Formats: sequence, structure tokens, C-alpha cells
Amino acid sequence: MSPRADSLENGSLKPPRGGLRPWPGAPIRLWGLVVLMAFMGLVGLGLVGPDQLMAQGSGNMVPIPTVSLSLDQADDSDRIATVINVLFLLTILALAPSILIMMTSFVRIVVVFGFLRQAMGTQQTPPNQIIISLALFLTFFIMMPVWKTMEESAYKPFMANEITQAEAFNRAMVPIREFMFAQTREKDLALFMRITGEDKPLNKAEVPSLSLIPAFIVSELKTAFTIGFLLYMPFLVIDLVVASVLLSMGMMMLPPVMISLPFKLMLFVLVDGWNLLAGSVVRSFGDVANSL
Repeated sequence: MSPRADSLENGSLKPPRGGLRPWPGAPIRLWGLVVLMAFMGLVGLGLVGPDQLMAQGSGNMVPIPTVSLSLDQADDSDRIATVINVLFLLTILALAPSILIMMTSFVRIVVVFGFLRQAMGTQQTPPNQIIISLALFLTFFIMMPVWKTMEESAYKPFMANEITQAEAFNRAMVPIREFMFAQTREKDLALFMRITGEDKPLNKAEVPSLSLIPAFIVSELKTAFTIGFLLYMPFLVIDLVVASVLLSMGMMMLPPVMISLPFKLMLFVLVDGWNLLAGSVVRSFGDVANSL
């Protein structure tokens, strides 16, 4: 009998819990894996040359791709313009989420849907992914006239080399600014104009975008909170009625939310709440196509 089996019988060496056996040679194999990964990292960084990778007696080298960055003088102006356009496009793609949130109808829609979920007391139903997806598609639906105007006035002439990049940007901002002006309160716009120290503008063209964008966001939040207050009222009445009935029956330990939730869902379904809410939110922006 081996010493390990004898020690197991004597109780001096207990087997691992759950009947698991130790992996023989685990430290050696682990260090071997670490050394292999370190070697591959050195090869990728170029610290191990091709001569070290040459097979003994074969004379064939393993091809290693290289990446180099250089600041050379460009003789072709078109090449410089192409690089600048690529950098500009990457910058726009990086800022696309912020532009979508700040300068569209997304803020009002997603805040209203959040208030609806809290008013009904459904916790995480519908989930955040559903709310954000619905808000995105409604935003595309509302902003489609604005984006079509941007395409016709800025994108297509720019792609046809009829206007410069700066002029295309200025043309693209015109329909977006018209949309934001239609949804911004004068009080909020005047607040940010005073903060920046700008003089009173004579027309919309003199209003800087740096003052218009935060004023638009504040106005959208105020409108969304107003709609949220109106959404809360019928569900609040149901909560009060259920709480009063439970209190009069002496059932103080029973949570009123548990009893009122089915009544809230029944009311929301009977009045076709999603249809009413989506239609009301879209109509709250007015006729976007005629405002441009």
C-alpha cells in the first residue's frame, strides 16, 4: 500500500471536499502558460526579432506584420483633405450619442416613459432597454422632417462638391436650430443669454447655439415633468382609494401597492394607455415639418 493510501486510512491526510482531486502538475502548467503568453507579447511588440524565430536548419522565417506611425510631409492636398474628413467623421461618430440626446426630442420622450413606469409602480417593467428603444424610434419618427431637410440642403450638395465643409455644417444647423427654437421657452433662452453676457438678439440668427442648446434641454425637462405630473394623478387617486379601504378594514400590514397595481394595469389597458401616451407625446412637438 502506498504512503498516500496509508495516510488516508489513518486520517492524517483528508481528501478534498466534494471528492475533487488536485490537478497534478498544476503550478508547472500554469507557469508554462504564462511564459507562452509573455513570449507572444514580446513577438507582438517586436522585442523578439525574426532571427530568433527562424527554424533550425529550415531557413524559413515566420512573417511578422509591422505597424508604423510617421509624420511625413504630404505633397498632395487631396490626401490631406481626405485625412481631415476621416478625422471629422470619427469625431461626429464619437459625439453622436450626445447630439442625439441634446438636440432632439429624445429627452422629453424618455423622461415621460420613466415617469409612467414609476407612477404605475411596475418596478423594472418595461425594462430600460424597451423604454430607450421606443424612445429612439419615436425620436426618429419626430425628427425625420428635420433630417430630410438637412440631407437636401447640406449633405447632398457637400457630397457633390458644390459647397465647402464649413458651409455644409452651417446649412445643417439651420433646421436643427429651427426645431429647437420651436420647443424652447423664451424665459429659458433669456436665462442663458444673460449668463453668457450676450446682448439681446434682434432675430433668431443672432442667438448662439451655445445658449440655445442648454435652454432647449431645460425647456424639454420642464415639459416632460409637466406631462409626468399629469400621468401621476390618476394612478395617485387609485393609490389613495386602495390605501383608505385597507385602512378602514384594519389591514394595515398589507402593502397598498400590491393591491393597487392590478387596478392600475386594468385602467391603463382599458383606456389604451400606450396609444394615448405615444400619440400625445408626438403631438406635443407640433407640426415639425411646417416649423422648418
